[in-house]
Amino acid sequence: MTQGAGQGPEMERTPVLRDFRVPAYVNETGPYGHSAHPGDVVPAHEEAYPEGYTPTEQDLPVINQDDTLQTAADPATDAADGPGPLFVVGDVHGYLDELMGALQEKDLVDAAGNWCAGTARLWFLGDFTDRGPDGIGVIDLVMRLSAEAAAAGGYCKALMGNHELLLIGAKRFSDTPVNSGAGTATFQAAWLLNGGQKTDMDRLQDHHLQWMARLDAIEEVDGHLLVHSDTTAYLDYGDSIEAVNDTVRETLTRNDADEVWDLFRKFTKRFSFRDEGGADHVRSLLDTYGGARIVHGHSPIPYLLGEVGSEDDEDKSSPVVEGPHVYADGLAIAMDGGVTMAGKLLVQQLPLDI
Repeated sequence: MTQGAGQGPEMERTPVLRDFRVPAYVNETGPYGHSAHPGDVVPAHEEAYPEGYTPTEQDLPVINQDDTLQTAADPATDAADGPGPLFVVGDVHGYLDELMGALQEKDLVDAAGNWCAGTARLWFLGDFTDRGPDGIGVIDLVMRLSAEAAAAGGYCKALMGNHELLLIGAKRFSDTPVNSGAGTATFQAAWLLNGGQKTDMDRLQDHHLQWMARLDAIEEVDGHLLVHSDTTAYLDYGDSIEAVNDTVRETLTRNDADEVWDLFRKFTKRFSFRDEGGADHVRSLLDTYGGARIVHGHSPIPYLLGEVGSEDDEDKSSPVVEGPHVYADGLAIAMDGGVTMAGKLLVQQLPLDI
């Protein structure tokens, strides 16, 4: 990526029910000279967030999904003498049909949606629900594929995204007020504002909640440090992968609304690797947790590339996403193709050459 190329909406939306003040870092003009939209917030990097920051701005736009871009499937490698090929999946956000099609393109599932990849290894980078039509269907599929892959000698695993935290909070705490740092907010209102679907909540069961609450936040596989969010906030939760994952799970186990809100707030931060100093932020994570590259979802590639401005833009054409975006001196791989914006739901085999 060309550092600093374009600027887009900066964070998830969280309603503030009182005492709201627009943060000082909201720009007066939007990208490419457009007048500023409430969602166009452009800090240079994560350290620009003020103390007590909470996500309060307008969410990423959802453009009508007319055409899903297609890409050729990568051939699976021969894994007879070792672990199977490694694949990662970007943000799904309830788009079950698009997910099924992308997995079929990579020969990971068959026409019936069953695991057919033998010893292949598959990692989902989080954000299974909200915005799209069938988030619970996505979770059910991932849970089923986990069992099928394990039976075949491979695996299918998943990371915790900020939308998993949001859905857990909405179910557990509903309208319980939390201290957002900018007034009073609730998980229920934040979930609805960030694309929460009533059909998902109606179908959400205890085993879904238990599965989400046990997800790891960070993992290292074959030299790839896998996370959901492009943020350095993981460093706040421990100096090892095990410590971070334990801290996140313990926080959810304590079931304190303010603690879970703070976890959601930090996992919602984005763009730490994008601009000047971004490569150094990546290195700080790699030096702490291991790995030679970081692979993340969360921030749609069209925003990282500056290809989409504000919702007020006259050009509503679908952003073109050819594949994962490698940036930050080649140290970061972005995997959110912007499926909620008529972009592409990405499934990629690793390693990915620059």
